[in-house]
Amino acid sequence: MDRTLHWDGCHNTRDLGSLPLAGGGRTRRGALVRSDALQDLTAAGWAALLDHGVRTVVDLRNDDERGPDAAPRPPQITTVHVPLDVSEDREFWDVWETGPQFGTPLYYRPHLERFPQRNAEVLRGIARAGPGGVAFHCQGGRDRAGQVTLLVLTLAGVPGPQIAADYLLREERLRAKYAAAGEPDQGPMLAAHLAQQGTTAGEALLAVLDGLDLEAHLRDAGGLDPADVTALRARLVERA
Repeated sequence: MDRTLHWDGCHNTRDLGSLPLAGGGRTRRGALVRSDALQDLTAAGWAALLDHGVRTVVDLRNDDERGPDAAPRPPQITTVHVPLDVSEDREFWDVWETGPQFGTPLYYRPHLERFPQRNAEVLRGIARAGPGGVAFHCQGGRDRAGQVTLLVLTLAGVPGPQIAADYLLREERLRAKYAAAGEPDQGPMLAAHLAQQGTTAGEALLAVLDGLDLEAHLRDAGGLDPADVTALRARLVERA
């Protein structure tokens, strides 16, 4: 099933439903959407978002990335702002934002280990959202949205190869986004950097959770309530 959502103003938007679960069943369509910056939506784009059932938006961007909406945000939408980066921690970011590694999953594990509380806060915002679908976004829908997607799908029980396959879908959509903005495609440069590290984007994503009990880490180091994990699964997993 094609999970791409064509919301006018955005390029890298897709539903996280219809993915198989390791124990059988699948994720529920309409429950969770990952995207690039929703502030770029046109009025038609916001209407499509509402028609899809989304009622909560979780904005993962830093304060200095947020700007005015291109079209009025509908009053039915609740927006939750949780800047995932923790960009004020310069000791961390002076290492990770100074090269192409920032555009790859190579920094996900170090981020998850250093900032478990902020990762847990994002998941808490999704788990405790009101009725309706939830859309979370960063700027391009690749790095921060990719990290959050990895976390929620892992907790829901989606197998790693399926999560990696979803991550790789970003390449075509971002190519279109760069072209629309008149910017060069970063894909080849990032792939070359990963190759120099002896890996690929999919392999690097799967390596993030290698040997890590994600639920226990987010509970013990991040303070994520087990009830929030249960709520995440209830929101995302399709009922039999």
